[in-house]
Amino acid sequence: MNLIPLPAFSDNYIWLLHHNGQALVVDPGDSQPVLDALASMDLVLDLILITHHHADHIGGLSALTAATNAKVYGPAKERMPEGVIPLSQGETVAWCGVTFKVHDVPGHTSGHIAYWSQPEGMDPILFCGDTLFSGGCGRLFEGTAAQMLDSLDRLSSLPGASQVCCAHEYTLSNLKFAKHVEPSNQALIDYDAHCQSLRAQGIPTLPSRLDIELKINPFLRSRQEKVRTSVQNYRPTSLEDAAVFAALRQWKNEFK
Repeated sequence: MNLIPLPAFSDNYIWLLHHNGQALVVDPGDSQPVLDALASMDLVLDLILITHHHADHIGGLSALTAATNAKVYGPAKERMPEGVIPLSQGETVAWCGVTFKVHDVPGHTSGHIAYWSQPEGMDPILFCGDTLFSGGCGRLFEGTAAQMLDSLDRLSSLPGASQVCCAHEYTLSNLKFAKHVEPSNQALIDYDAHCQSLRAQGIPTLPSRLDIELKINPFLRSRQEKVRTSVQNYRPTSLEDAAVFAALRQWKNEFK
């Protein structure tokens, strides 16, 4: 199996997984990068996975379904284009001997889903859309802080070797914020240096790994004492977990 991030727009990635001439893509907001990749690698697209309804994740669907016979799966709790097969928590999708398990992860949008799989001979793969980013998480456009915290908790329980395949190259800006939250976190400092080096070479920072994110991502660490103290120093709030998380997310929204 080969996993490739296809750049789209200014900072999106459309994930392409291919095996023996067959391909699947995740969140194709633009059809052209996908069509170009299929042609250059002589691949047949037979599966499209959608995590949520935003235009930069579904904008290429009509062109791709017109050009291929790919099946399209997406969240059952969101409005999807005609022909998208609905999925929700615990359901599965099979492709090329790989089974993708669906997780409901509301927060960024009300019906956002993620897909997790364990391909043979590879580290596990997590397609998490705009829920979990390297060093960050999605904005709360439709869901609540409590929902997002619960969603991230459930993703955090997946195997640590899981490859975190999120949909945007936001890593450096996320890590800049994370270092303000936890300035003495050596794992974070080292990871930031690594990612700075990758971007200087024009290399994606993604996929990340879940075990790395648990060490450096403040949104997965909002119950850690140093993170909680930083949040309280920024804006005193209730000590309830969801309130601390909400204040942390608001801090990121305001951070420059």
